[in-house]
Amino acid sequence: MSHRTERDAIVVGAGPNGLAAAVALAREGLDVLVIEGAAKPGGGTRTAELTLPGFRHDVCSTVHPLAAVSPFLASLPLHKHGLEWIEPPLPCAHPLADRPAALLTRDPGSTAAGLGNDGPAWTGLVDPLLEHWSDLLPDLLGPLHRPRYPRAMARFGLLGLRPATVIARRFREDGARALWAGLCAHSFLPLEQSPSAAIGLVLALTGHASGWPIARGGSGMITEALAAHLVTLGGEIHTGSRVSRLEELPTARAVLLNVTPRQLLSIGREKLPARYVRRLERYRYGPAAFKLDYALAEPVPWTDPMCARASTVHLGGTLEDVATAERSCARGEMPARPFVLFSQPTAFDAGRAPAGRHVGWAYAHVPHGWPGDATDMIETQIERFAPGFKDLILERIARGPRALEQDNPNLVGGDINGGALDLRQLFARPTGLLDPYKTPVEGLFLCSSSTPPGGGVHGMCGWHAARSVLRKVFGRRATPLTSLRRPWAGASMST
Repeated sequence: MSHRTERDAIVVGAGPNGLAAAVALAREGLDVLVIEGAAKPGGGTRTAELTLPGFRHDVCSTVHPLAAVSPFLASLPLHKHGLEWIEPPLPCAHPLADRPAALLTRDPGSTAAGLGNDGPAWTGLVDPLLEHWSDLLPDLLGPLHRPRYPRAMARFGLLGLRPATVIARRFREDGARALWAGLCAHSFLPLEQSPSAAIGLVLALTGHASGWPIARGGSGMITEALAAHLVTLGGEIHTGSRVSRLEELPTARAVLLNVTPRQLLSIGREKLPARYVRRLERYRYGPAAFKLDYALAEPVPWTDPMCARASTVHLGGTLEDVATAERSCARGEMPARPFVLFSQPTAFDAGRAPAGRHVGWAYAHVPHGWPGDATDMIETQIERFAPGFKDLILERIARGPRALEQDNPNLVGGDINGGALDLRQLFARPTGLLDPYKTPVEGLFLCSSSTPPGGGVHGMCGWHAARSVLRKVFGRRATPLTSLRRPWAGASMST
């Protein structure tokens, strides 16, 4: 590690938000060091040969709807560092028994046409919001504040702050109801709980506005591009250096921690005021993921071939089935038929596997910290809609909540969102303070997905934390993103 008298800023944790914070500070001319405990940067945004040689799997995330709309990522020349986005033909498919899959397409009219009698209800839901989507984005992807466009935000809030099941009353047929349920289930909340509808709306709108892209070569390419850009700005990244106490860090004017409240308490409790400690201790984590990564001999044999054209396939059956599964997880009970998400990235990016072979992954929603094995339950769900799938498996690796947390300590109990996304913690995470990134300790900040806007690969938690650092520590403002490129501008994009 380089020895300097004092750094301007040190970032602990080289996941997307940590790297985003580092880039945001470095491009303002600050001396920035990133310290990562793992052997490689990226956190969950890594790609590795998890099963067999030549099969490249994304360790956690593959499909990146929020990367497509992130104002911060769009402001960076990541294409110059090898990042190329692939947009599959369909963002999402939701198969149902004995009928064609419900499809989320880029065109709202096409989605509506596939939903039959519920088509007008779908366009009535999304079209008014899509008209103001560029106005909504800065407010949705940030902390709680006075909105720049209050009318657009009020329209979104009137819908998004409701339970998913309330919005589902607009639909009468199983297709639209199931498609909506699958989108809202990404919240990991019971569908009867607010604000599950907000997550569904954001995912539907991103699908229509910019698709659900994947990175060519794997999600690790996002990390590599961010890291490479940081280096060009003069930043440094040191890996294999796990921080267990704040006192271990070199001297710096600002320290940004890409950790959840549990890790903050572990490494800095002695420095934190008792009242703030109590707030952190009340922070709640949500249900977990159980992930399977597959090396496959052939493409997935979906009953409805349209599923093969989608970034993500939701496997959960009807709205009632999905709601039952999510309700069980929230109660700490493992559902017999869990909600499962599936992706086969080699359908769009053949270079991730040997010729003619494929990689795929599935993850199910399970209770927080659940110690069991969901492999059979997940594969039963897949077989419901892709008979013969099991015969194609060359190798699989299973990782439940404990294994996920062991690999990445930020995934507490297997929670991949950095904390529950309930009403209190959606905008005001982690402690409800006006500046959620600043801790009471002078020069100490949080920049993880446990701060607004929460989980997903978008870098906005890091960007907002960097803005707070620049304002509170260095007395200046960050270069505003509104003066930079719009999403996808200058990016390398293929379908």
